Amino acid sequence: MPRHAEKIVRQEMAKFIAATPSLAGPLLRLHFHDCFVRGCDASVLLESTDGKVAEKDAKPNKSLRGFGSVERVKAKLEAACPGIVSCADVLTLMSRDAVVLAKGPFWPVALGRRDGRVSRATEAINELPPASGDVPLLAKIFASKGLDLKDLVVLSGAHTLGTAHCPSFTDRLYNTTSENGTSGLVDPSLDSEYADKLRLKCKSVDDRTMLSEMDPGSFKTFDTSYYRHVAKRRGLFRSDAALLFDATTNDYVQRIATGKFDGEFFRDFSESMIKMGDVGVLTGAEGEIRKKCYVLN
Repeated sequence: MPRHAEKIVRQEMAKFIAATPSLAGPLLRLHFHDCFVRGCDASVLLESTDGKVAEKDAKPNKSLRGFGSVERVKAKLEAACPGIVSCADVLTLMSRDAVVLAKGPFWPVALGRRDGRVSRATEAINELPPASGDVPLLAKIFASKGLDLKDLVVLSGAHTLGTAHCPSFTDRLYNTTSENGTSGLVDPSLDSEYADKLRLKCKSVDDRTMLSEMDPGSFKTFDTSYYRHVAKRRGLFRSDAALLFDATTNDYVQRIATGKFDGEFFRDFSESMIKMGDVGVLTGAEGEIRKKCYVLN
């Protein structure tokens, strides 16, 4: 049954990405945001209930997309093999297929994850890596999930796909304070020409209407151009720029940015995704297999 399930997921994903190529990034992000909170247990998909605010309603998750696509895939699987494939496995498979369909690498996905029964917004706020984080902070968060500095710089490469809303990076355009205390400046670690372009898009710190591509010109294709942008000080988030200020992560950025090691990056990304997909998984009799991903059985 697992291989049949994979085929169903792949067929549905091919339809989604053909219709909306820009959905690859959001589906990959859903899996990331799931695995960093309580492990890969599909807790990010649960709706809030009376008095209990779920992960998906936490501030860092407000811009997540793709929930409807997950439900459609899950419904197909329930029709074909009821109660067999968990929502956690569905998310893991969909994120892998999103990368493949965006011209990225394929990696094998082991199935058997179970779905969690708990989802708390407070945990998402405390455990998700912030877009404003520096390498020491991000490395600490990754280490708490059993992921290392190499995984951090490799998985940051997922920013080759997708877009971001202005508030996730406008502090770099309008809110940086210099060492002598002058505030309201542009982040000096951001290329000034690129900063000017971004300021034209995002008119203020709180501009919520506009989006910017995380990997300009290539945001629907999984490739290594993200690292070339970061190397030129054109990473969108502080967490992207931070990769240049740590010796280990900077070495990797500069190496992959040459464009001569795409195969190496694809292998590294596959390995790190397999590691991340195993974080905190529920197995055996733990958790449940939800019938619908947004609600407990």
